[in-house]
Amino acid sequence: MTTKSSGFTLVELVVVVAIIGILSAVGVVSYSGYISSAKQKSAHNVMLQISLAQTEEYSNSGSYFTQVTISNSCTPDSSTSNDIETTLFGGGNQIPKEMGYEICIADTGSSNFDIVAKEIKIKEACQLTLSRNGKFGIGDDC
Repeated sequence: MTTKSSGFTLVELVVVVAIIGILSAVGVVSYSGYISSAKQKSAHNVMLQISLAQTEEYSNSGSYFTQVTISNSCTPDSSTSNDIETTLFGGGNQIPKEMGYEICIADTGSSNFDIVAKEIKIKEACQLTLSRNGKFGIGDDC
């Protein structure tokens, strides 16, 4: 006498769950990379807007806006980002927290400046740089 089984075996269910787990892990990693590159591109676009605002600032005042720096470098934080928004954009929300980057403007001498954006992370923060002449640099941690 033979019986006919109409369900799935435990082994079949375990295999299906394992495949779904592998696919979801790959999807999460891909999605994280997509989000990271989108935030980096957003920061680059904001840096270009700041560069254009710097041109207007130079036209109005005869000098570029830079922040107090030591040895021609700056450390981006929320206060430097807020200072840029207030001075160059009249208080607009050009550097949103959701972007994941803080920005500062370093005086590099001879009427030059570098715009520095650093990712808000505890470890391995990505740093982007845009010089006055339009040279864009990406740090090693990106």
